[in-house]
Amino acid sequence: MDYELAIEGGPASIPGGTAVLLLHPSTAETDRIDTDFLKTDTDRFLVISTRTTAREVEQKLNYYDVDESRADVLDALSVDRGYSRRGSEHIRYVSSPDDVDGIIAVAEDFLNDTEGKRRVSFDSITELAYYADEERALDALDRLAALLSEHDAVGLFHVSTEVHDPDVIERFREHAGLVVELDDDGSVTVSDA
Repeated sequence: MDYELAIEGGPASIPGGTAVLLLHPSTAETDRIDTDFLKTDTDRFLVISTRTTAREVEQKLNYYDVDESRADVLDALSVDRGYSRRGSEHIRYVSSPDDVDGIIAVAEDFLNDTEGKRRVSFDSITELAYYADEERALDALDRLAALLSEHDAVGLFHVSTEVHDPDVIERFREHAGLVVELDDDGSVTVSDA
């Protein structure tokens, strides 16, 4: 199945199974691209956050008028940092932001338990690499891309270009079907991986 892609300069749609790499400088505002990706042509979506808490993710969704009733959130920070956790059937937690197996398990459960057009946003692979390491972040991206393909879903993976060496960025690109590059000035370039 095809998914509409509401990203300027990109194709009108992408096929299920596509992993989209969002390359951006550390200071870039990625929320607009992320939320447009999530709210377009979607029945259910999962936000995997190694950068912010579930509460912050919900605030972002609300601010950008994304239908939260379609959302599941995986908060990878709160347990590790000792923050209070809000009970909800649509918010999941893992023990720490470097718990790659836990993150993959939650994503797999989400894809197994939902139907229709599903999207996954991973914010961010760079943060995962910070807490784990780049090899484990690459492994997570590889495993998640395989799940997207298996379940005919699509995903958006945030990667900061200022943190990783060019050869690592190239390795991230190898796991993606489409690359969206966001510049400091907000301009967007879309290309095949």
